[in-house]
Amino acid sequence: MGQYRISEVTEQLGLSPDTLRYYEKIGLLPRIGRNGAGIRFYNDQDLSRLKFIQRAQKMDFSLLEIGVLLAMREAPHRARSKVRQLTGKKLAEVEARLVELTTLRDELRLLLNLCAGADSGACPIIESIGRNGVPRQKRKRRLS
Repeated sequence: MGQYRISEVTEQLGLSPDTLRYYEKIGLLPRIGRNGAGIRFYNDQDLSRLKFIQRAQKMDFSLLEIGVLLAMREAPHRARSKVRQLTGKKLAEVEARLVELTTLRDELRLLLNLCAGADSGACPIIESIGRNGVPRQKRKRRLS
């Protein structure tokens, strides 16, 4: 079983020392072993757990949700329905955000077109942002 200093873990995983300490503080990592001088040493299990946390974050799970997933990871045969429920909820959130991002993309494209067609003078992008978004008469109507 490997033993890794905090500097080795940060280099290997791209996490800051503060992040590692924070994960330990909030319980995402178990208490990390220390040598006689009080220096933290991480083992292979800790690295596996950190990689799990990183992957779950990339899937947009919050640290609280990751804590739940990690607890379920210990007894996966009993956690399947809860994990499916949590993942289904996350999928719905991502799909809702995709709708918002699509609308945002469309508005930004419109603003770019307004700016390209504008004569010198005030910037239509700045004006639109100041008015809280794209002017309604310029928005395309969506058919439901």
